Amino acid sequence: MAFFLATKELWRNRSRFLLFSMVIALITTLVLFIAALAGGLANANKQFVEKLDAELLVYQENTDLQATSSRLDQLALKNVARVDGVAAVGPLGFSTSTIVFGDGREPVDISLIGVDPGSPGEPALLSGEGLRSKRDEQVIIDNELAAAQGLQIGDTLTVKSIQGTEEELFDLKVTGITDKRQYFFQPSLIVPLDVWDRIRPQPTRSSSAGETIFNVMAVKAANPAEVDALAARLSQQVSGIEVADKPKAILAIPGYTAQQSTLNTQQAFTLLIAVLVVGGFFQIQTLQKVGQIGMLKAIGSTNRTVAGAALLQIVLVTVIGVSIGTIGTLLLAMGMPSNVPVLFTGSSIIVAITALLLIGPIGGLVSIRLALKIDPLTAIGVNG
Repeated sequence: MAFFLATKELWRNRSRFLLFSMVIALITTLVLFIAALAGGLANANKQFVEKLDAELLVYQENTDLQATSSRLDQLALKNVARVDGVAAVGPLGFSTSTIVFGDGREPVDISLIGVDPGSPGEPALLSGEGLRSKRDEQVIIDNELAAAQGLQIGDTLTVKSIQGTEEELFDLKVTGITDKRQYFFQPSLIVPLDVWDRIRPQPTRSSSAGETIFNVMAVKAANPAEVDALAARLSQQVSGIEVADKPKAILAIPGYTAQQSTLNTQQAFTLLIAVLVVGGFFQIQTLQKVGQIGMLKAIGSTNRTVAGAALLQIVLVTVIGVSIGTIGTLLLAMGMPSNVPVLFTGSSIIVAITALLLIGPIGGLVSIRLALKIDPLTAIGVNG
């Protein structure tokens, strides 16, 4: 009986309910895009760190895990490598630079990352070969940059860097292509550490003299199950360092936590607004049919039937709206330009859709309660 009442009214007033389903569809699109934007921005910020073949990252102490503020040397690298439980350790240097093209194409800002060939930090390759020497002017690029700029193995890239007060150009040969590894919203160019030290932007012209100072160490544990114990040993046995696992290091990336908190707050407020909109719509619907509900009760319909019909109606309208919104969002996302950082993941879509499906019944609780309180005699005017 409840199903018949709900579907009958939906069909008789299909234009009205379809219009409201479209409102829910627009809310669905907004929620899903905020979730995808949060995922895309997070991914563009942390991708290189997240994909590191290492369990721990080591920073200079008192730098709040900020890679650009941290300064480490070869002595610290050797001390870390001697700690029991360390399988391998590799230095990482971070800076920014720009790729320039001689054919008039727009320059591309990149994250310039220095690694030791064969050590943690050098990525697995999709094609080509790894870095062979600490001093060879070679580079590994990610496949998205390669596709966007038409780059292949064997091509030469020109990197522009500020050395002192002058612009310097450096040619790097592409030897390998890896998967997408953005860092701080920019594609990564991975070069040998000595090359990185020579070409990175710096206040004076580069010189080959002196020890290479880098930012972070990537530590691979001999037993990944004992990472916490290894982190404690590193902190105790090596002075002047601070140790973090990858999740902690990602949270310390400048702006990452604030950015995600802002987007999550926007998503929460959007869901709250959706609850109020759904609740308001169905409350108006209930007020407009007080007489009909009173008549149903007068001829013997129970509160369970009335509540079941109202709840089923809310669920159906919500499901239709969320379905339209989800399909529309995915189709719209297919046409988004590649430079828009949206990332749809299975978990984020499931969580968002589940929340959207719940807003209908939650928002409709007020209208259901209102329907249950209707007195049949008063509704049909007998008591009046």
